[in-house]
Amino acid sequence: MLPELADLLATSRVVSLPMTTRFRGITVREAVLFEGPLGWTEFSPFVEYDDREASAWLHAAIDFGWRRTPTALRDRIPVNATVPAVDADDVPGVLARYSGARTAKVKVAEPGQTLADDVARVRAVREALGPEGRVRIDANALWNLDEAEHAIHALAPFDLEYVEQPCATVDELAELRRRIKYMGIPVAADESVRKATDPLAVARAGAADLLVVKAQPLGGIHSALRIVEEAGLPAVVSSAIDTSVGIAMGAHLAAALPELEFDCGLGTVAMFVDDVSDDPLTPRDGVIPVVRPSVSSRRLDALRADDDRTAWWLDRVRRCHRILERNAAL
Repeated sequence: MLPELADLLATSRVVSLPMTTRFRGITVREAVLFEGPLGWTEFSPFVEYDDREASAWLHAAIDFGWRRTPTALRDRIPVNATVPAVDADDVPGVLARYSGARTAKVKVAEPGQTLADDVARVRAVREALGPEGRVRIDANALWNLDEAEHAIHALAPFDLEYVEQPCATVDELAELRRRIKYMGIPVAADESVRKATDPLAVARAGAADLLVVKAQPLGGIHSALRIVEEAGLPAVVSSAIDTSVGIAMGAHLAAALPELEFDCGLGTVAMFVDDVSDDPLTPRDGVIPVVRPSVSSRRLDALRADDDRTAWWLDRVRRCHRILERNAAL
């Protein structure tokens, strides 16, 4: 059942978390936290998303705060390090924040940078992790088909685990997968799943070898589990640069998957200067626990967004709640 808007607003806390490194063009991550009957939950769609897309994130917050999570099949989730589009010299410092991580996801195709920058960054990650480490790259759909093929050839010597969302469209992913099949580098779909009106189109088109799933944009844990089951592809659970509360949502999703072949992108609390929990879900020995973290009133106060941003976010909650009400009435 959809909780009343008043119930959401009564416990809402809007926070602003400074980041250690610019990521996705931002240095501060904002979120709304609610305390539901089952604990704290999070609503944090990126600011550029429209209300229709953001409403799925509110549905996810309600799912986690008001509905029991599925049975957990594991109590710890192995996680990867996330390496933003930093200079190669900065890579060791980034990796040091991910205690024990054996896998790194490296951002590539950053606007304003070159393929040479990507090669240097990926080389630095490979050297830091050694031959047994796993290196995956994420282009966030910023290459066209030919650029993607050329870049993957240039980065292949670093023994890539997979390449995430190299191109924007499902057709491009399918064609790229055909072109690079002989190289043995799997293609993962992220934006083509979480931003699509039909998240199963990727699987039907044979456009990916695995799916990257995120609890918030897919409407919550239960919705994401259905998508993975229907797609019939391996899945890696990743974050949307959430606070520890949102990361917990992702950890419960990963815990409920029947198979968990890949390290998950749920170590991103390490990208924040501070967090809403006194015991944040940062990686320790390469894993995070499957728990609901305690939320600190002191930290909520210290990280409180200013009045203008708080009003902006609560207006967004109201609009998205109206969308969910209309959908429920259909």
